[in-house]
Amino acid sequence: MWEYLPPKVRLRGTPCPGEADARRLAEDFESCRAGLPRPLEPYVLETYGIDLASAYGGLKIKNPFGKASGQLSLAPHQVEKDAEAGLGFVVLKTVIAQDRAGEQTMREWAIPETRMLVERIRGRGGVDGWTVTWKGRGWFDTFAAYLALFEEALGIGNAANMPVVPSVKYHLPTPQEDFWKEEEYTFTTDALVEAWRKHYGERPMPLEKDFSPTLAGSERAAQQARILEWLTTVPRLMHRAAPGKVSVGLKIFNTLFEDAFQVAMLQAVQAVPGGEERADFLVYANRLFDPRKQFEDKVGVAYGGPDLSDRNLAVLERFLSAQSRRPPGFAGKDAGAPLLPLSATGDIHSGRMAAEYLLRGASSFQLHTLFQLPDSEFASRSGSKSEKALHHLLFHPTEGFLAWVLELRERFGWQGKANVLEMAEWCRKNWNEVVEGLSH
Repeated sequence: MWEYLPPKVRLRGTPCPGEADARRLAEDFESCRAGLPRPLEPYVLETYGIDLASAYGGLKIKNPFGKASGQLSLAPHQVEKDAEAGLGFVVLKTVIAQDRAGEQTMREWAIPETRMLVERIRGRGGVDGWTVTWKGRGWFDTFAAYLALFEEALGIGNAANMPVVPSVKYHLPTPQEDFWKEEEYTFTTDALVEAWRKHYGERPMPLEKDFSPTLAGSERAAQQARILEWLTTVPRLMHRAAPGKVSVGLKIFNTLFEDAFQVAMLQAVQAVPGGEERADFLVYANRLFDPRKQFEDKVGVAYGGPDLSDRNLAVLERFLSAQSRRPPGFAGKDAGAPLLPLSATGDIHSGRMAAEYLLRGASSFQLHTLFQLPDSEFASRSGSKSEKALHHLLFHPTEGFLAWVLELRERFGWQGKANVLEMAEWCRKNWNEVVEGLSH
């Protein structure tokens, strides 16, 4: 089990957005229980001077809150509710790649969900949170059915200005394999791009590569050198499968190795020179793994909660600190490469937590567990779970994203109506200033 090392920089206590804004937030929190203001983003901009616009996978998004890939994004009716609620984007359930003949080297990951358990969990730091446990893995139906879902979801999302993107688990060689099944990359990617172009034309399609085999419970996760090879080889194979047509996102998971290896994974991806060899964005970092935890008849399951966010935030701190320590005039092979855009995931249960990831350079936030909590956990009493979650994420007077961004804007001098993307980019470039500003 990895060593628990909590993050050094945290947003603690109660935010101080200013007297007038604090009063307005409290009023909005109460009045919006009956429904969010529509259109949401112009209201937030006009009322608080905060532009929620950001980017995900090279696409503009109206707000940074999206649904992560999983069992809550495998049917059109789920995407419809997310569009109606006003989410910024949706990532569909992970499909298992196949070749033209229908063969899947990763077919052991195509396991249907069984019963899911939503339960409270206490982190090693003594903080209570929530986790969801289940036995399922990737998309279990046919690839043709996934394409039909993708095409229908694209139409729903496009009408609501809410990008919908696929997630794929392509072949990753085991320690005993000395080949890459490139035909899986080509066939699966081509088919997805064909569906995408019916709605988005020539714009590159964001595409998440699921690296869940690195999590644990698989012989594929046993060797650090092999994992690093995966991370640096996959972007080339994905770009080569559809040149100029995809925006490659690597969804990096937590391993059972120590935090130093997590940082090494981020550094390895970052160090790849620009061009088709390099990923276009990162997703970090979904789930932890407990080899001792039992769920139904399975021993060893993934989990989330406070330990997940603590580890993610701590690793991103170490990564940014290492980047900021490079000497002036550094001439390494990644010297001229800007840090890859980051979409954060992992225990984002509040706007405060989203702001924590924002401070570490995340420009979008992928949520999953929050959408499965009981209604008693939300103040809003109308709309879908997605709308209730947005109300909680944005308007909560002490835990909400707006309250914390208003304070951070004042603390760091984010003048004017800077949007979320610009705030994230500032934090990536000025990490030392972030640390100093939150140390007082």
